[in-house]
Amino acid sequence: MITQQLLHPESIVVVGASNNVHKPGGAILRNILAGKYKGELRAVNPKEKEVQGVKAYEDVSELPNTDLAILAIPAHLCPAVVETLASTKETKAFIILSAGFGEETHEGAILENQILETVNKYNAALIGPNCIGLLNICHHSVFTQPIPTLNPQGVDLISSSGATAVFILESAVVKGLQFNSVWSVGNAKQIGVEDVLQYMDEHFDAEKDSNIKLLYVESIKDPDRLLLHASSLIKKGCKIAAIKSGSSESGSRAASSHTGAIASSDSAVEALFRKAGIVRCYSREELTTVGCIFTLPELKGRNFAIVTHAGGPGVMLTDALSKGGLNVPSLEGPVADELKTKLFSGASVGNPIDILATGTPEQLSTVIDYCENKFENVDAILAIFGTPGLVTMFETYEVLHQKMLINKKPIFPVLPSINTAGKEVEEFLKKGHVNFADEVTLGTALSRIMNASKPAANEIELFGVDVPRIRRIIDSIPEDGYIAPNYVQELLHSAGIPIVEEFVSDNKASVLAFAQRTGFPVVAKVVGPVHKSDVGGVVLNITSKQHLSLEFDRMMQIPDAKAIMVQQMLKGTELFIGAKYEEKFGHVVLCGLGGIFVEVLKDISSGLAPLSYEEAYSMIRSLRAYKIIKGTRGQKGVNEDKFAEIIVRLSTLLRFATEIKEMDINPLLATEKDVIAVDARIRIEK
Repeated sequence: MITQQLLHPESIVVVGASNNVHKPGGAILRNILAGKYKGELRAVNPKEKEVQGVKAYEDVSELPNTDLAILAIPAHLCPAVVETLASTKETKAFIILSAGFGEETHEGAILENQILETVNKYNAALIGPNCIGLLNICHHSVFTQPIPTLNPQGVDLISSSGATAVFILESAVVKGLQFNSVWSVGNAKQIGVEDVLQYMDEHFDAEKDSNIKLLYVESIKDPDRLLLHASSLIKKGCKIAAIKSGSSESGSRAASSHTGAIASSDSAVEALFRKAGIVRCYSREELTTVGCIFTLPELKGRNFAIVTHAGGPGVMLTDALSKGGLNVPSLEGPVADELKTKLFSGASVGNPIDILATGTPEQLSTVIDYCENKFENVDAILAIFGTPGLVTMFETYEVLHQKMLINKKPIFPVLPSINTAGKEVEEFLKKGHVNFADEVTLGTALSRIMNASKPAANEIELFGVDVPRIRRIIDSIPEDGYIAPNYVQELLHSAGIPIVEEFVSDNKASVLAFAQRTGFPVVAKVVGPVHKSDVGGVVLNITSKQHLSLEFDRMMQIPDAKAIMVQQMLKGTELFIGAKYEEKFGHVVLCGLGGIFVEVLKDISSGLAPLSYEEAYSMIRSLRAYKIIKGTRGQKGVNEDKFAEIIVRLSTLLRFATEIKEMDINPLLATEKDVIAVDARIRIEK
């Protein structure tokens, strides 16, 4: 529950306030005072009459009614203080800095539950415990440094970890990134990341509120709620980037399917962020760099001009952009030739545009004007300008400042000399700009943003999927575990997923007759063992009846063999689709290249069922192997539309068959005309 007393309190008390600013109770009082809080400020300290010039009370029972209480006292004292303030002082908001609660001991968890029961009883808000506090324009109720520049249109930061929030701020302030609020939710006993997002979504005012949200998340307790409110905010015009830490593959070590072996909680997070439209980051530097990019005019295309006076950084930035699928187009022709005449001899305009170390601010201005007005294949400008200390950069950075005010195309300033040209960079930032000191981090962050998905549509694609039949098949399956091939075929047919005709039997004559009818060559696979290839249970390119007869006899001797499946051998590019049910998240669908490449390369992308066509295309195109799917080096590509259709149909099947816990379709054989499932396994738990 987030209350107005938490966000805009008319009175604040620091319980455990201190004159020692090296203690949390002293540091937080100092920060509130330094932030020029305009309401009534009080302190509780039994040993002092006054703390940092603020009147001190011996006990909370002596206080007048107070909106917000900040507790910096031992954990075991907190429940009684909260009870007194909530029941007798009309306190409707609490920030508990103290540690020693559920994060440490069972006894601490009991104390935490007592506090939660009290604040809920009196309809009060609780931040923490075990947090650094809450910082906004109204009150600086954090005990840490740095305090960033605050701006109503600045960034909202929501962090599970107080220490990480501090380090994110350290990374942000040197870039000039400004903030609207910083939330450290700590143990999140009442208010967690999802709750803050929900409040921001339900109370969003496009004219007044910040439209940039940065998240550091350690645990996603309610994926559906995070998805709902993050995607809603993005649809309202917000931009959200997030780090999710603590994802690992340990939970999938005992999985029996290919999908189970490669899917992890990280796959579920990736899928959730894709569906919501959240830009995923993997470090504090990436997160704050993405936040800085969000403050600049929105990119309208993927083509970048790099303007610099140093060749190396321009090349590294070109590599970073290209690696992320962005373009640094060649600039040539009459316009480029004309620009070259306005630069010193030896300058290059091919892109990167290198005006040389001797280039002047006036030449920089000219190059930017050409990129803005004359080079139509340029969507944004990346300007890399530092100094070895031979000249000052005030004039150069003033050119960037003026151009950023009037240009329609975004300009990204890369000013690496934050020590040598520290004064110049500081003056540039004071004008409200941001700085990207490292060009490769900038290139990576731009790629993250440009390749992020838009929030997915909520509709389920039902066309061609026979839901009643799917339910009848699931209900008729007699037991849990991997289901028989005939059930697999029926389920895929019911979802409209094409599958190669196959025949399963432990009768040799019947198997031979089927192969004779469909025509050789055929593939034979043992039925029973889960990993057929590992036990010699898959034989390709069987070209005769005699060959099939010998393989039938051999494979039926494999331990756990129940029958032999035979199907016509097809040719094409091997693709893969799989799914795994993740607790809280639902079904995570994965796709990639098929065959042995699934586990060897682990080049997969994930989505959260049910999937839209837009999500399916995003999954396919985010693969490193997408060039193979699209077609490369004279080889024909595969039917991408059919591949996407099968991904969507599979996700709809899973939506109505939640009993499916793991499944693989591997391989799907794909040509430029068609995509067809060759082998599939499904494990259910009813």
